[in-house]
Amino acid sequence: MDKRTVIVKVPGSTANLGPGFDSLGMALSLYAWIEMSESSQTVFHLHGDQLKGLPQDKSNLLYKVAQLVFKEAGVVVPELAISMYSEIPLTRGLGSSASAIVGALVAANALIGSPLTQDKLFQIATELEGHPDNVGASLFGGIVVSAWDGKHADYVRLEPHQRLETLVAIPAFQLSTEKARHALPSQISMADAVFNVGRSSLLVAALASGELGLIRHAMQDRLHQPYRAALIPGMTTILERAAEHGALGAALSGAGPTLIAFADAASGGKAELEQFLLQTLKQEGIEAQTLWLAPCGDGAQVSEVSSEQRAIPFMDRIRGEVTA
Repeated sequence: MDKRTVIVKVPGSTANLGPGFDSLGMALSLYAWIEMSESSQTVFHLHGDQLKGLPQDKSNLLYKVAQLVFKEAGVVVPELAISMYSEIPLTRGLGSSASAIVGALVAANALIGSPLTQDKLFQIATELEGHPDNVGASLFGGIVVSAWDGKHADYVRLEPHQRLETLVAIPAFQLSTEKARHALPSQISMADAVFNVGRSSLLVAALASGELGLIRHAMQDRLHQPYRAALIPGMTTILERAAEHGALGAALSGAGPTLIAFADAASGGKAELEQFLLQTLKQEGIEAQTLWLAPCGDGAQVSEVSSEQRAIPFMDRIRGEVTA
């Protein structure tokens, strides 16, 4: 019998959205594709600059994540053929590791007939990533509000407002999540905690109700962004003044260094906002790439690859969908 081949298209994500540290995430229309099939020997085909230098043996994250699924399901699939292409830049705060984890989980589960539920995949992904915000957004799509106590993660998915869009400015340097977390204090004041609870609650309510005008005030944060500002020159100016240039609000995307501004698609001034972000970073000597990205309403999407499709090279099959 011909062995199955599955392909998963998984969105990148932005996390925190300002005050929602480790709890708010939103899927973005920037994608990774992971194809997986059972094989006589493990082989990798990693395409694109984003994946250069990654291991192409069983130490690869995709292989290890897939094996977790097989173990949980009680099946043995020791050898895999894996192809991947990603337009999500690595260590930039756009959920590259979360998309890889979610893509591998969903692909491996589909390969053996999907015995694990979506929630089970979410629990595994959260434990692997260490927080539920990015993985929840990549798995379920839309805006995901989540909480994790170290053992179990809960979430609610919100549909993004149809006029909501984002502008990301991706600096030409990497910033590891570990380094960004080291910048954070071990304790905060009660005043700062109360400030963030209020802002995060207001932001969720604004996103759920479509009150886009509240986003500017709701995206303020005192938990992590002030402490990470020193790692990203120009960030403080962008967060404080983006609204003057047409943004609904702005934040550090995940652990950074990418900065994200929310905008109303129905308003003018997109060019002014883009120039403000680029010029502010350039004044600090930082080159950056900007992308307008719509929120992605779909989470990880899996499909089976027919024998006819397998005859077409992997990159040729997905090329029409690649945007970056």
